Amino acid sequence: MVAQVLREEGPSPQRADMDSWQEYRDLRGRATGLISAEGEQWLKMRRVLRQKMVKPKDVAVFSEGVTEVIADLIKRIHILRNQEEDGETVTNINSLFFKYSMEGVATVLYECRLGCLESHIPESTVEYIEALELMFSSFKTTMYAGAIPKWLRPIIPNPWREFCKSWDGLFKFSQIHVDNKLNDIKSLLDQGETVDGGLLTSLLKSKELTVEEIYANMTEMLLAGVDTTSFTLSWATYLLAKHPEVQHSIYEEIVSNLGKDKVPDAHDIPNLPLIRALLKETLRLFPVLPGNGRVTQKDMVIGGYLIPKGTQLALCHYATSYQEENFPSANEFLPDRWLRKSNMDRVDNFGSIPFGYGIRSCIGKRIAELEIHLALIQLLQHFEIKISPKTKPVCAKTHGLLTPADSINVKFADRK
Repeated sequence: MVAQVLREEGPSPQRADMDSWQEYRDLRGRATGLISAEGEQWLKMRRVLRQKMVKPKDVAVFSEGVTEVIADLIKRIHILRNQEEDGETVTNINSLFFKYSMEGVATVLYECRLGCLESHIPESTVEYIEALELMFSSFKTTMYAGAIPKWLRPIIPNPWREFCKSWDGLFKFSQIHVDNKLNDIKSLLDQGETVDGGLLTSLLKSKELTVEEIYANMTEMLLAGVDTTSFTLSWATYLLAKHPEVQHSIYEEIVSNLGKDKVPDAHDIPNLPLIRALLKETLRLFPVLPGNGRVTQKDMVIGGYLIPKGTQLALCHYATSYQEENFPSANEFLPDRWLRKSNMDRVDNFGSIPFGYGIRSCIGKRIAELEIHLALIQLLQHFEIKISPKTKPVCAKTHGLLTPADSINVKFADRK
């Protein structure tokens, strides 16, 4: 049924009711971005951003910046584990991967470093992290904040005020970095120099989007790219620690096809199918978005029921990921299930579509995969990831996103 809904969607699918997001933007005079926009406005922005973020050759150019961030991540692991009695355990790895993810996404989006992995994080970055935490800590409330009648908000103001406060912080952060890049470009042009750069430079030079639309998209893409990547890395690390035999197989593939010491880039990933399978299986077991939504754009018959146009549908990916008819031995961690047995074999399954499907799928999918694949490869080149005495069973909880319910603690032991 999920496949039917997604395969029949039109050129500009509507994901869900985002009235509260739109009301905030109307209140502050802000533009919408890819997450919050709908219809022709969404389609225009998608076309522009798709040119910069979807093709593998375009995403490959981000490898160098991401690799620099990974080098700082590994240094940070050495510092953190030396603070523990056994010299190997790192506690609450999601906090560490959150900083890596934020630094990595910002390197791609803003073409600059934020200092997330330094001992002392810059104040503006700390303020952004606080705004992001506020957004997700009140996620369920903020999704429905716009439903609170305006006359009632002075009486129970906190949900709506927190909602607006968090978005104010997120937009402020993006605006600072976009304006910095815009000033850099103007300065170079005034000096008669050629302007080259990455994603943000390209968007500002092309003027296909207004500056307000660039603020909105940079804000929403950073929001969408940090926790999603960090949670997935945390779960993957936890699963590798719990399944040393799987970890050994992946490490052997890395050594065989890449080597122990070669720093990987985007071109190496197709030669490491087990790393890609590890990510797919991690996202099957722990999909960051446990569900997605669509508003039907025509009358449809689904599962024998007539669903009228304009109906909000919930696509429950977490449930379908664990159904035996979709994935035999569904509760087991089996990355091998995603490997192709031959060139004619395709492993497609609508039971697990963590990045969505079709034209409204996650536009940052390839960037997220690059950040996760390259980080996992280098982590396994440097460390054997093990269960620590501080490692306890961790379940998932729905917190808007699917998050670890407790801190994940593992050992990073030097490779012998």
